[in-house]
Amino acid sequence: MSKEIIPARKLNGKLKLPADKSISHRSAMFAALHKGVSKIQNFSKAADPHSTLHCLRRLGVPFRQEGNEIRVDGVGRDGLQTPSKPLDCGNSGTTMRLLSGIVGGAGISCTLTGDASLSARTMRRIIDPLRKMGVQIEAREDDFAPLHLQRSQPVQAIDFPLPIASAQLKSCVLLAGLFGAEETTVIETETSRDHTERLLQLPVEQTDDKKIIRSSRKCELPAQSYRVPGDFSAAAFWLTAGSIHPNASIELPGVGLNPSRTGALNILKKMGANCTISNKNTAGFEPVGDIRISSSSLKPVDITAKMVPNCIDEIPILIIAMLFARGTSHVRGAQELRHKETDRLNAMAEILDVAGASFEEYEDGFTIHGNPDFVPKGATYHSEGDHRIAMSAAILALMARDASHVIKADCTRISYPSFWQDLSLLTN
Repeated sequence: MSKEIIPARKLNGKLKLPADKSISHRSAMFAALHKGVSKIQNFSKAADPHSTLHCLRRLGVPFRQEGNEIRVDGVGRDGLQTPSKPLDCGNSGTTMRLLSGIVGGAGISCTLTGDASLSARTMRRIIDPLRKMGVQIEAREDDFAPLHLQRSQPVQAIDFPLPIASAQLKSCVLLAGLFGAEETTVIETETSRDHTERLLQLPVEQTDDKKIIRSSRKCELPAQSYRVPGDFSAAAFWLTAGSIHPNASIELPGVGLNPSRTGALNILKKMGANCTISNKNTAGFEPVGDIRISSSSLKPVDITAKMVPNCIDEIPILIIAMLFARGTSHVRGAQELRHKETDRLNAMAEILDVAGASFEEYEDGFTIHGNPDFVPKGATYHSEGDHRIAMSAAILALMARDASHVIKADCTRISYPSFWQDLSLLTN
């Protein structure tokens, strides 16, 4: 599907953001491991979390959906069943990596598959620690899906220093550790998303230079009965749009404000974004609040390697914000973006090029020469089937002098099914 974007005269309105994907994935998985009923409100409608639900059903987990609430009848750690068919994870890396920890820890024989995009993404980072824990796992070229897991010996506890700041890797190891008699520890020296340890209420020790998270069979797993917050990654597109547009006022109620996720908000504030937060409260174990963003005069900013893990998904849209800052901005240490649904650095370089932007691309990032008076060309933007690239291109196109088109625009359903409707709501 190709989508036409007309330059916007204004951006005004209140949006109900999609539910947080990361929390939706985890709430369903953790509810399955809890022995009892969980009622998850505002479960994500996006494709990826529903891949997780599909896989859980094949593992024998009963659940039903009533409106926007999912009721999961948790089977506990020892109630998962061997599936009769492969577990299809679709496009979801979170599904494949976290479920590998669960089924590997449970000693279940099964195969995890995915679409062409997911099958091209590395799984080596989870394969190595799982093997150290005694999980028998085979992969194409010892790196890529499909992953074949065989029933194995009971899980062996390990001490695992995270080699990179990856919430998916951390979660995979911790979830496998939940099935071990002895304590598995994950040592984190660079911050990554902490939804797993929050929602499972795992033991955490924080020192000045590291964080230690522990998991074992001794951990009691709580019910997952709460309302999933609005997705901050979705909010980031409107935070940028409201910042760069000269006639904008956007309200975003009920947004997840987990400190391990809101690096992009801190960066936009540092750039001078006119942003306020109100009605702060808690949903389950997660902080939430209402955000208002309006037209701003932005300054340049440098995103360093240390900042990247906290804003990895938002870097494409932050690059759009940098285009309209008064001065030169930099992104470095973001080479992980080359291994997402597509090579996001290359995809963004192509978008910037056809828009007429001034920039330099590096192996690990960009230099962006910003100008608040920059007017992008009306152009055809290729999303490469990547939802975050498609939405970033759409926000850029709102500022153009002529109409633009986004190719494969329907890929936004992966994370934000109502994106195009919300865009229309703000511009009409």
